[in-house]
Amino acid sequence: MGESLTHECGIALLALRKPLVFYHEKYGTPFWGLQKLQVLLEKQHNRGQDGAGIGVVALDKPPGTPFLYRRRSTHAAPLLDIFSGLTKAINQSGWQNLYPSPDAIQHLKKQLPFLGEVMLGHLRYGTHAHHGTEFCHPFVHRSHWLSRNLMLAGNFNMTNNEELFQKLIELGQHPPFTNDTLLILERFVYYLDRENNRIYQQYYEEGLTRREITRRIMEELDLEGVVRSVVKGLDGGYVMAGALGHGTAFVVRDPHGIRPAFYYENDEVVVVASERPPIRTAFHEPFEAIEEVPPGHVLIIDRDGYLTVRRVSPPAGAAQCTFERIYFSRGNDEAVYQDRKRLGRELAPMVWKVIEDSPTDTVFSYIPNTAEVAFLGMMEAIEEYQLHQLLQQTPGPTVETLRQARPRIEKLAHKDTKIRTFISQEQGRNELVQYVYDVTYGLVRPGQDRIVVVDDSIVRGTTLRESIIRILARLQPREIIIVSSAPPIRFPDCYGIDMAKLHDLVAFQAAIAILREQHREDLIEYVYEQSRLLLKKPRSESLENPVKSIYRAVKEEALYARIAQLVTPPDVSTPVRVIYQSLEGLHRALPHHHGDWYFTGDYPTPGGNRVACRAFINFYEKRDERAYV
Repeated sequence: MGESLTHECGIALLALRKPLVFYHEKYGTPFWGLQKLQVLLEKQHNRGQDGAGIGVVALDKPPGTPFLYRRRSTHAAPLLDIFSGLTKAINQSGWQNLYPSPDAIQHLKKQLPFLGEVMLGHLRYGTHAHHGTEFCHPFVHRSHWLSRNLMLAGNFNMTNNEELFQKLIELGQHPPFTNDTLLILERFVYYLDRENNRIYQQYYEEGLTRREITRRIMEELDLEGVVRSVVKGLDGGYVMAGALGHGTAFVVRDPHGIRPAFYYENDEVVVVASERPPIRTAFHEPFEAIEEVPPGHVLIIDRDGYLTVRRVSPPAGAAQCTFERIYFSRGNDEAVYQDRKRLGRELAPMVWKVIEDSPTDTVFSYIPNTAEVAFLGMMEAIEEYQLHQLLQQTPGPTVETLRQARPRIEKLAHKDTKIRTFISQEQGRNELVQYVYDVTYGLVRPGQDRIVVVDDSIVRGTTLRESIIRILARLQPREIIIVSSAPPIRFPDCYGIDMAKLHDLVAFQAAIAILREQHREDLIEYVYEQSRLLLKKPRSESLENPVKSIYRAVKEEALYARIAQLVTPPDVSTPVRVIYQSLEGLHRALPHHHGDWYFTGDYPTPGGNRVACRAFINFYEKRDERAYV
């Protein structure tokens, strides 16, 4: 898409199953785990540039030495900032002169607090406003008792922060914040403390010493039960990873599987990441060796490296985010790659219907790079149509006619700067986006050729209107056709992608404009009243989405035509057409990903419906506010 979306963060967790001396002897360095963590984070850099953080838990450190380390950065290159600092400290430690022995490693662990057995990394994309280092994960709760220490990082967004806030108050707390990450951290701390207290009280009454009780707590703490209590009542999409001070780690995924997570284990390590390719790259393993974390389950890795997978949420309908396949995830995953190619092939019949009268007078291109694979899939099918058309001619084709009939594929537009227009301040955005893209001249025959450009999706339409269509029009084509590999984005997202304002979406703007032309203000007012009524209901009864009525009243062809008008600059006379992926085509291309609420309004949780209603109310009352925090 021309407009970058803020979205899913990236996580990486490693738990070593061997003593550090093992990695020193086998791989020549006790920092093998940190090296792998760096690779996992670097290979997920597509998931966050606003900041980064790492945390390390070191096992069996003597009292008086720190056992939990954290470093975060919002530097322009945060990973470089973090790991260059670690590298400097490592190089100054003189570890190369240490003979690989347990005593030497223990000495090194005292010297370097970031050397440990459990490592947690995070890449952050801030969804709104908060961009300081203090908002970077992992978040930490510290205690002098090992089993009460918690380090937490995640890729999530909750829709019921107000309820979570009130719940903490009911528990007797006085939270000074409403940030969902801190609210979740405090929920974990509460239930973790309660579990610690339960075991402590049991063995205290049996007469055990406090030191013995501490050991029993670390051995018997029911982390599965703690996680089950924490996630009960959460409304949102999430993958949360954490570690306790005594070395037990965990990863939990929401019951709908909205946010992605994958894991791999061998006899040396357990590793979890937000995407499959980083694990494959770091550990050189085949596709089938890496498993998906099951929705509604928690992975628990105890301090000895033993892995268990347990269900902690009731089964729910699958709703894996389709935007992961369309845009966010790295395209070097073969499953993602093939999904995107299928998206492109699904577009081909609609495009061919428009150009089949003169396919050789059509120049094909794509914007941006995330649309490239869908473009390849579409062009494979277009070439097949074109060849089939040629074979029907008499006399039959020659080598020269076959060559001349090949689709004309060119790189027409390219990104010239790194202006992230989607999260720029409203003021000045239109001026900024004019300079995001530039055009290649001399490839289009003025007045004769049409241009077909594939985009992965269209959100606001701002970059199309202010930059892309304007620069393509400079080439003087007879028509510009924008082809979206995703259906129209009709509804806000509230599970991780930052689309919090309904009135920002160009599809919504088009629908409202049509209804007003048809004098259907009564429907707009009806949806407003229904939205207000729904927000008064208990969350458990928030099962309908009244905003869907807006789109039911508008014919699809009229919607697309109006969107084309809205994305065409007023000073551009070249005709512009918009072709969208069909919902049926989306489902055929992505058979295993069912999260389509931003296209359909069918939210997987009650909180989604409430966000849609709140966003509509904000539009109706002319309040430029977010529908969620």
